[in-house]
Amino acid sequence: MAEHRIELDRVLAEVEAEAGLLDRWGRRLYELLRDGGRVLAAGNGGSAAEAQHFTAELVGRFRNERRPLAAVCLSAETSSLTAIVNDYGADEVFARQVEAHGRPDDILLLLSTSGTSPNVLEAARRARRHGLHVWALTGPGPNPLAELADEAVCVPGGSTSVVQEAHLVLLHAVCAVMDEGFDHCRSDPAHAPDGDRKGKP
Repeated sequence: MAEHRIELDRVLAEVEAEAGLLDRWGRRLYELLRDGGRVLAAGNGGSAAEAQHFTAELVGRFRNERRPLAAVCLSAETSSLTAIVNDYGADEVFARQVEAHGRPDDILLLLSTSGTSPNVLEAARRARRHGLHVWALTGPGPNPLAELADEAVCVPGGSTSVVQEAHLVLLHAVCAVMDEGFDHCRSDPAHAPDGDRKGKP
């Protein structure tokens, strides 16, 4: 326990250097979702669970009450996953869904502790081809996913578990900044879209 916590504390201290990027991601997420855009997220294994956790914070809520936001976890679509793997192969499992659901200027968030998973890399390529913005959370860099992404945070953890735990902290930090934007909308209805204005349906 002590050894694990020491490693986690060290990693979190190092990724504090990415605070400016995370703040920018949160503000961009708020602007995108406020204006009707969509977020897609995907990963494998534990990263799949974290991708689903992230989209649940958006469709449900993270901190305060607000309207549900458009977010889809591609690794949770079990019928699509199995059909695509069966018909097109594992490398297409996320990329084909990106092509189906993504629109120009939407955001695709990809999580990978290795940064080398072929299906995640193909999703990044497909997203770039169709005009989406690709954000990545990975393990130690450099790695192929970080290079393919528009922006990435590479967590310098020595173990998969610590990298995944750090990813969750980073996702919550992004959600907190995003929620600040929606909090401001509620306090200043003149700057809110119709769905966020008091007295509107």
